[in-house]
Amino acid sequence: MGQVNFKLYRYRWIILFSFMIILAINQLLWITFAPITSDAASYYGVSDFSIALLSMIFMIVYIVISIPASWVIDTYGFRVGVGIGAVLTGLFGLTRGLLATNYTAVLISQIGIALGQPFIMNALTKVAARWFPIHERATASGLGFLAMYIGIAIGMMLTPFLVDSSNINNMLLLYGGVSVAAALVFLGLSKERPPTPPCPPGQEGRSLVLDGLKEILRRRDFILLMIVFFIYLGAFNGVTTWIEQILTPRAFTPTEAGLAGGLMIIGGIVGAFVMPLLSDRYRKRVLFLIIGSGVSIIGLVGITCATTYWLVLAAAFIFGFFLLSAGPIGFQYGAEIAYPAPEGTSNGLLLLAGQIGGIGCIIGMDVFKSPTTGSMSASLFVLIGLMVLGTLLCTRLKESSLIRGNTDD
Repeated sequence: MGQVNFKLYRYRWIILFSFMIILAINQLLWITFAPITSDAASYYGVSDFSIALLSMIFMIVYIVISIPASWVIDTYGFRVGVGIGAVLTGLFGLTRGLLATNYTAVLISQIGIALGQPFIMNALTKVAARWFPIHERATASGLGFLAMYIGIAIGMMLTPFLVDSSNINNMLLLYGGVSVAAALVFLGLSKERPPTPPCPPGQEGRSLVLDGLKEILRRRDFILLMIVFFIYLGAFNGVTTWIEQILTPRAFTPTEAGLAGGLMIIGGIVGAFVMPLLSDRYRKRVLFLIIGSGVSIIGLVGITCATTYWLVLAAAFIFGFFLLSAGPIGFQYGAEIAYPAPEGTSNGLLLLAGQIGGIGCIIGMDVFKSPTTGSMSASLFVLIGLMVLGTLLCTRLKESSLIRGNTDD
């Protein structure tokens, strides 16, 4: 029974709130065109692929910028790193709105917003480590992921409504104004660290980023975790991108497919709130990774095989709840097993693995769909097999010594 000799500041929730806002808006800007692909292609006079490129560019840019963004976060702190991402998000979100009638200008603006994404996303565990004690960090990371999913869900549901009630120009201009406001909120409220650390010294310090990178890549559990993220984020990106093509060969309408995709994200929002709380309460990471990855397979089987719509909806919710809830727990677990490597580096490597997996799954599912029916069942069964492998890899992970050794209440 050790004495708590460090102080927690209520302002940590303000810090987390300001971070969640800019993260949510960045994700909203990413997903903007996905639910209005046909309308946007007609408006700009380009192909559907050109509109899809406005979203895919985020994954491509992330692969290039992830490691430099992590270096900035770990060297200069999350306020500088996320501040760069916030400025890029606000600036190019605004130019996208002001120049909304020109596809080339919109594409350049999307690239600018995409450049800001890794500076924001890679700081998730750094924010938690700077301001939260070890037994609250999965919860803080979970709330960060909650913001990410909320941004995606708002973008998918609100964008078509705004376009139907007004037009693409006004929708993009509105989002531009919101992105500037979100950037100003973060820049105005964020602070790098509290006056005193939120945890004992042994749970706070981090090595230099390049030393940390070399150290991480020598650790067996972290390599296994990267493979798991490659599989599971790849599967999620593939399923969400092609949800309409997955379901329409079974006579479901595009509207029904869109509702299933939205319910998947809602499941992820609920899961990202509930499961990290349980992980912190019981101080276990690996157990909840196994539960999340294993049960999500049932959801994907339902999405692949169900012919009754309510079963599809139930499967989509299960898939999103358990797969996406494993994300924040996995990031926090990665930060703990990578110690004393910096959080931005561990976070960035896991996201990098997931983005590469996402690009591979999206392209692979399109290439190997049935040329006659358009069915993606064969690709989905391959994904199910890969997810079984990912769950087996989770069972080989060892619990974090930081969370095992923490006894503070």
